[in-house]
Amino acid sequence: MNLNQLIKPLSEIVSTAGKAILEIYNSDFLITTKDDQSPLTKADLRSHHIIVDGLKDITPTIPIISEENPLQSFDERKQWGEYWIIDPLDGTKEFIKKNGEFTVNIALIRNHKALLGIVHVPVTQKTYIGCEGLGAQILSPSHEPKKISVCNKINQPLRIVGSRSHRGKSLDNFLSQIDEFELQPVGSSLKFCLIAEGSADIYPRFGPTSEWDTAAAQAVVEQAGGLVLKINGEPLLYNTKENILNPDFVVINSQIHKQLFVENYNNTK
Repeated sequence: MNLNQLIKPLSEIVSTAGKAILEIYNSDFLITTKDDQSPLTKADLRSHHIIVDGLKDITPTIPIISEENPLQSFDERKQWGEYWIIDPLDGTKEFIKKNGEFTVNIALIRNHKALLGIVHVPVTQKTYIGCEGLGAQILSPSHEPKKISVCNKINQPLRIVGSRSHRGKSLDNFLSQIDEFELQPVGSSLKFCLIAEGSADIYPRFGPTSEWDTAAAQAVVEQAGGLVLKINGEPLLYNTKENILNPDFVVINSQIHKQLFVENYNNTK
């Protein structure tokens, strides 16, 4: 099965997971805490099982990493040529706050790169897709599939998106290097999607994220013509080490990257 052939069944999987999430979202639900002190709800687990079962049906031989499963050892993972990585409910804090800014994320990693990514927004029923050889597009219930691309120019002021639930001094230091900007707090992988569709210009992330937080949305951004880079300018890659924590990174278009990082602010952190 080639990448294009995976899009339809994957879209159906995330839609089913999104509907299950919304059933719980619109009810009274319990909140528990995982070992890392992050919140967990029944919606996370229900979405996890729907996605894992769906992926096993369409690609039974491809391994799966999920936020809601124990992580396989690196000795095992480094043997994989390709694998799925999923975040069944990205933005659990936003889900709990009931602000709608949460997503369902599935990515196919091949040779350390995110080649196919699906980001579904249950509240709006929008689905962002990035697929090598196809580009990036957005699906919605009321419209035909629409191609999307980053806004490949330098806007004044710069439209910057940042985490709604995580902000620190490193971000403030970064922002101090920019003359004019508008900062919009947004939850989950929606920050990537806003850049992919041209509604925002830059997402700098300083602080911990895991590879399941970024993989699907990275595929969308890159297929829309954007960049997802470590602060030193190297590409953000997957499954290269024992832990799957990401370094600091920036989501950006090539023109802004050239001005902010290459020419002026290569040492902003």
